[in-house]
Amino acid sequence: MEGFLVALFLLSFLSISDAKMSNEIGIAYGRLGNNLPSAEASIQLIKSINASRVKLYDANPEILQLLSGSKIQVSIMIPNEEISPISTSQDYADLWVQHNIIPYYPKTMIRFLLVGNEILSYSTDQDRQLWFDLVPAMKNLRRSLKKYDLLKIKIGTPLAMDAIESSYPPSSGTFRSDISVPVMKPLLQFLNRTKSFFFLDVYPYFPWSENPRDINLDYALLNDNNYTYVDPVSGLSYTNLLDQMLDSVVFAMTKLGFRNVRLYIAETGWPSAGDIDQVGANIYNAATYNRNLVERIIGTRSTIGTPARPSWGIPTFIFSLFNENQKPGPGTERNWGIMYPDGKPIYEIDLTGSRQQSEYQALPKGNNNAPYVGKIWCVVANEARNLTNELVSAITYACGHGNGTCDLIHPGRECYQPISAVSHANFAFSSFWSQLRSSGASCSFNGLAIQTSRDPSHGSCKVPGVAL
Repeated sequence: MEGFLVALFLLSFLSISDAKMSNEIGIAYGRLGNNLPSAEASIQLIKSINASRVKLYDANPEILQLLSGSKIQVSIMIPNEEISPISTSQDYADLWVQHNIIPYYPKTMIRFLLVGNEILSYSTDQDRQLWFDLVPAMKNLRRSLKKYDLLKIKIGTPLAMDAIESSYPPSSGTFRSDISVPVMKPLLQFLNRTKSFFFLDVYPYFPWSENPRDINLDYALLNDNNYTYVDPVSGLSYTNLLDQMLDSVVFAMTKLGFRNVRLYIAETGWPSAGDIDQVGANIYNAATYNRNLVERIIGTRSTIGTPARPSWGIPTFIFSLFNENQKPGPGTERNWGIMYPDGKPIYEIDLTGSRQQSEYQALPKGNNNAPYVGKIWCVVANEARNLTNELVSAITYACGHGNGTCDLIHPGRECYQPISAVSHANFAFSSFWSQLRSSGASCSFNGLAIQTSRDPSHGSCKVPGVAL
């Protein structure tokens, strides 16, 4: 172990010209919403916030054309469904590059191809096949880029923190046993050989929100505070949860023999809103985290890098540009943006790092930083009350699951009256969610539903809720 730690500390003495990268902040531009600005208006908004980089979730030709001539560096994600055909056919890889890169490059400053999105987070048999198609796909794309003299464009793949089996303390960092040797080792070999980056989606919000009583909120928000965690093995000191998470990946890579593969934060952020049972999702926390993140990454707090890699810049994308109302899952999934869909800022933020924290207008602190205690129901969202056809389809879906989910809205039963899509949906949504929440069901129904602490029961109809 002593020799291993010595090797790790030597990382800080590597040539800065090789290891230190531009530490500017970029923005992830997702488009899973039916109320978002046009592509042209969105690119103007990206320029207005001085984002130096943008991450796209596909090779949208209109957006790539609109970015032509700008100084914004572009990362393009290749959808998961494209990985297998690219991995098995060099011709397919060549065609993909011909259609999605060559018409725009170099006027559009494409810098990275990101192959897939968190593919190691899924574990069906089909997903596992995708794991083993990943590196062959990356190699075929690399050959295509070389064929067309485009090797300035690097290739990577964004992975989530669930690729790590152990992350606490950071020195215990190891990749999951099912992927460590068969998937991660060839991936890291490719990244090391091509001088690319390990792209990581890293969100301190999630471990904090799962343990808000045990993890200090200021530690998760990157606030200056008196709390310091000392890794008992490495002796490294940590003042925030982000560095702790990043270094667990550094240790995991080092244990596989890859000490020099650089990190790139493909996504990070904090939700500005969420469901009632989602602790800490509020505008104050989101603004605090992302403003502190800019200072942390750019180095206006005097240092950049992490305790295991001091002075190593970590390029970063904040997720995301907009709140996206069509993202599935719990309420936080639709509230990661720094802007509302109308282009107005949810909170002020300067991505260049030139603005002092004291210059921002004060925000009221959130009132949901502790777990909610009470009862919650899942009901029709106000904006969906007139969407009768969609509500009927959602009722049919909800009633097709669970044990007697909708018995009480059958003719003659207690909740049959009033006969309305909204009333029946309130019952069906709440009944479905109360039965299946523990197995992962969310109160979403494609954006038709929302949580409420107001009991929708009426008369003899008692709508089931969830007690927290």
